[in-house]
Amino acid sequence: MATLLHIDTSLNGDNSASRAVTAAFRATWENEHPEGTVVYRDLSLDPVPHLDGSGFASELRETLIRELETADAVLIGAPMYNYAIPSTLKAWIDHVLVMGRTAAAPEPSAAGTPTTIVASRGGSYAPGTPQEGNDYVQDYLRYVFATQMGLDVEFIVPELTMAPSVPAMEELIPLFEKSREAAHTAAQTRAKLLAAAHA
Repeated sequence: MATLLHIDTSLNGDNSASRAVTAAFRATWENEHPEGTVVYRDLSLDPVPHLDGSGFASELRETLIRELETADAVLIGAPMYNYAIPSTLKAWIDHVLVMGRTAAAPEPSAAGTPTTIVASRGGSYAPGTPQEGNDYVQDYLRYVFATQMGLDVEFIVPELTMAPSVPAMEELIPLFEKSREAAHTAAQTRAKLLAAAHA
């Protein structure tokens, strides 16, 4: 039976754009794998502790690493907060990124695992926009997960999520709605594709 490791980090509960997209992915995955397993961590409601002097050999750290190593697919909600990832996600990464085991090894222990990252953001950082070059989410996560850990990473990027609530962005609402629809479709398509690979 296939196992999905699902991690959410948004602080915004039911109003979260990233959670809505990860939920669409997960619902599709579970529909395709009714007998499968989902390991779920909500790092906003139940954050893992930041590493301290004793954290490198903790039981929790081993549990988190094993959850990653045994997953058939990984799903991560990574909203942009102040141009970067939530600190709760960084804490989780600090636990699971182990040089010589999950990273920077001849064969990282979770290498090849398909990993879908929903990188939502309130504005747009696409080429040609005023904020181009100020996205410190995708490049960082791509380097950590793909380059160092060897995961098979794909990003889904719902953008302009603040348009409905910020008057100055009102004219961007149609673009937000288009991005939201595309993100949900991409999540469902990706989930079906990965589920079929583990049927």
